[in-house]
Order: sequence, then C-alpha cells, then structure tokens
Amino acid sequence: MTPTDNTSLKLPKENPSAEDFLPLLGTDHVELYVGNAKQAAHYYMAAWGFQPEAYAGLETGLKDRVSYVLRQDKIRLVLTSPLKPGGDINRHIEQHGDGVKVIALWVDDATRSFEETVKRGAKPHTEPHTLEDAHGKVVLSAIHTYGETLHLFVERSQYSGTFMPGFRPWNPHYRPASVGLKYIDHMVGNVGWNEMNKWCEFYAKVMGFAQLVSFDDKDISTEYTALMSKVMSNGNGRIKFPINEPAEGRKKSQIEEYIEFYNGAGVQHLALATDNIIETVTALRDRGVEFLTVPATYYEDVLDRVGEIDEDLAPLRDLGILIDRDDEGYLLQIFTKPILDRPTLFIEIIQRKGAKSFGKGNFKALFEAIEREQASRGTL
Repeated sequence: MTPTDNTSLKLPKENPSAEDFLPLLGTDHVELYVGNAKQAAHYYMAAWGFQPEAYAGLETGLKDRVSYVLRQDKIRLVLTSPLKPGGDINRHIEQHGDGVKVIALWVDDATRSFEETVKRGAKPHTEPHTLEDAHGKVVLSAIHTYGETLHLFVERSQYSGTFMPGFRPWNPHYRPASVGLKYIDHMVGNVGWNEMNKWCEFYAKVMGFAQLVSFDDKDISTEYTALMSKVMSNGNGRIKFPINEPAEGRKKSQIEEYIEFYNGAGVQHLALATDNIIETVTALRDRGVEFLTVPATYYEDVLDRVGEIDEDLAPLRDLGILIDRDDEGYLLQIFTKPILDRPTLFIEIIQRKGAKSFGKGNFKALFEAIEREQASRGTL
C-alpha cells in the first residue's frame, strides 16, 4: 500500500532538537466522526475531489458503525457514523458535532510506539493489537491527546490490501476529478485557557517533538481579539502540530468560539498542500467551497512586503489568496469558512515555495476576516 507521508524517506532531519525515540513516517489517515458518513463522503468527493478507496459497514460484518475511506494523493480521510443509538460515537457527535476524532500516524512499530509514549506519560487508549486478513496484517495502538482527540499508531508494512483488514474496496461509479491536493502540511489543535504549554510539553516529553516557532498575542491580535500559538514538530519534520490557546482581548476570539461550540479542545483545521494553489482554489470555488475574503487593500502593498513572486498577482487577488515570506522562500495560503454547521472545523490550502513558516505576515488580515464572520454569526 502506498504510504501517506508527505516527503521522501531519505530527507534529512529537519528539527534537530526533536528526539527520535518515536520515528513517525507520516500521517496515515484522519478519522472524523460524522452524523451521516454516506452524505459526508459525497461532499468530500464532489467538493474536494477525494476518491473512494474503502468501506466498512453492515456488508463487512460491522453492526454498530459504518466507515467510508477517501483518498487524494497522500491525504486519507475516514468518515465514521454510528448505526445504532447510544455508544461513544453518538455521544461524541452530540457533544462536539462532526469533528476529527483520530489523527493516525504511520509508524514502523505500533507496539514500540505505544510503549515508548505510555512510559513517558501518555494516557493509553488502545493496547497494541493485530488485524489480519488474506492480504496480511496491520498492527494498531492508540493514546489520548488534547480533548477527546486520539493518536492512533498504524504499522502496515506487512499489509497489501485496501486500507486495512475489515474494509473492502469501494468502487462507486461516481469519481469526480481531483483538485490537486497532495498531502497534509500541518494540523492545528485548539485548547483552553492556559493549556497551550501543557500540551506542547506533552508533545515534547511524550512524543519527542520540539518547538519550531512561537506566536504570542502581539503577533496574533487585532483590535478585538488575540490568541497564542506554538508549533510542535517531530524530528523529520513530517508531522507539524500548531497548538492554539485563547488570549485576552476586548471580544470573544475565534479560539473561544471554537471551544464553546465544540465543547472543548479539538482539531481546528487541516492544512492541505497543493503544487498549484490558483488551480486548486479555482476548482474548489467552482464546486461550492466558500473561502474567507480579505479587503482589496491587502494587495496594494503585499509585494512591497514579500518581494518578487512567480505568480501573477491578479488571480491571487481575485481568489483572495494570501502571500507571506520567510528566510527560506515564500508561501501562498487561503482559509475556508467553517465547513460544518457549527463554527469549528475549517480547511487551509497552502502552497510552499521554499517557506517553512506559517504565514505570520498574514495573521492580522486573516483574523480580521475571521472576526467579520464571527460578527455575522453574532459570536464575536
């Protein structure tokens, strides 16, 4: 099975201060608990260009839930819904709405990954166990992280089937074209007041991550709201987890709004990489995806700030794509409005042209755009 990492396995270590007791090869998949997996799968296919890969449900022997697996290049989503009343999936959806439950990490040894993290203080969720079928075996284990989010360790080197045992290939007639999404660049977690450092320490101590960058309320603030953020990364740089917490402001910040409607900490957004953001965003917009917009004045002096870029400014301006530069190069990024009824989960589209940062120069414009949306919802 093709791995879902976002780099070559021979890349040099990008974060030298991170420890390597927990080698992570990449993101295996992201599982969302949703109210209606069949309809959610159609949305991610039709609007986002994901392709059908695998299915598990009544037809495969499951009695309590159903899961649809979608894939686009190295990004894999698993959409899971309950089939009966009661149980943890129903409770999770009632409390949080649709949302990310599992961030699955691809590893060489799921048993060792579990043992190493638990002995360093992780709360165990699922002991190492093996799933087998005619195509081989997959070893799984899991630990708790912030909120109700889990990290699932997936060892699949001895498996050649579709996704994993218990699933069958899903081959519907409907297969919309890809929109050019390549891999998960980073995933952002929102945590409560004064919890950012706790969870950054968790990733450092328990998983061997190191801090790449830190943003305080002077970096991420507007007239009304503010937040704090630190970016944690593993040694090879393939897994990046920014962690946000609220900061004091005159009005309710986007992090406070998220926590209110999600009822706790959770995954705020997935940043999905593309090699051509203009083509990707054009396709997404044509399929009905709605993006945050910034004032036209943003583009009046943006090139003075970021310098020369390869792209024409006109289509970037027309689409509302933001630009920022660091010492390594520049990046292009844009953010959707919340993709769920609750103002919680959204998606970032990012194209890196050398830059390894996260768009610090765009924070003010982005946050003002978010505040305009909050004001329209009456939650600012």
